Amino acid sequence: MHSGYVPLRVFSCYTMLDGAIDPKAIAKQARALGFPAAALTDRNGLYAAMAYSDAAKKDGVQPIIGVMLGVGRPDMPDGVATQFDWLALYAQNMTGYDNLCALVSMAHLDRPIEMPAHVDFAALERHTDGLIALTAGGEGGLARLFAEGQPDRARAYLDRLQGLFGDRLYIELSRRNDAIETAAEADLIDIAYDRNLPLVATNPCCFTESAFGDAHDAMLCIAHSTYVETEDRIRSCPEAWMKPAPVMHEMFADLPEAIANTLVVAQRCAVMAPYRKPILPQPRGRYRGRGQASPRRRRSRPRSASRAHRRTSR
Repeated sequence: MHSGYVPLRVFSCYTMLDGAIDPKAIAKQARALGFPAAALTDRNGLYAAMAYSDAAKKDGVQPIIGVMLGVGRPDMPDGVATQFDWLALYAQNMTGYDNLCALVSMAHLDRPIEMPAHVDFAALERHTDGLIALTAGGEGGLARLFAEGQPDRARAYLDRLQGLFGDRLYIELSRRNDAIETAAEADLIDIAYDRNLPLVATNPCCFTESAFGDAHDAMLCIAHSTYVETEDRIRSCPEAWMKPAPVMHEMFADLPEAIANTLVVAQRCAVMAPYRKPILPQPRGRYRGRGQASPRRRRSRPRSASRAHRRTSR
């Protein structure tokens, strides 16, 4: 009997200096909490996908492979610098996984070096097959535009997302006392009902247990070169832990369909990260992959003292 809830927003330690969960620990905690599945959604990267897929399979948890992708906001007014939002994407099949790989590569390689890793909507349009999209809560453009008091631009932004993903688009709701999410929630619910779009509940998490919050806060200080005593700094969200299903059910008691839809997303995703041999050469003597032994080093025997003496005395 599973818990009836699936965490869809989990950052591993491969989201450097933000996430703090080893990929294997994600699988173990998901199993301990009775989750039938759990989604890995590192920022602009799939580095943990293979290790997480292997660990989840061993622990009897369905792995969901996703990415929090940086996206340049479209239709910016003239003279206004590009703003960058996030979009949560999940692979449904190998086509979707390959598209995630392509988008992540483009985010890092096909952008001006002075800009953060991201793709624009033109690139996104070419790589949406096999992908489910969540609007990314308070980090997504939809919630931000509503919170900024720009409902017309928010609707136009949602028009673009619907055009790209159709019935694979979900309106994401998170309740972690975030100012943007609180300000935008009523509008997000209204527009979801108006457009017959499904709601889905998330609790973006960076660590497994609530007791780790102080350590995570210190880690963010390291990431941003600040001190714990500094008043004006980025702080850890105390809600960013892997909450058990009963807590999530209670948190969204007024919107049970948002919890139920976490299972729907999991059921629509059926792919694991495939094993691929490393592209870069391994250091000499290091393990080179499954089924491949390390090359044997040639053991050189020291020359005897008498032989060395004969060579130097000639």
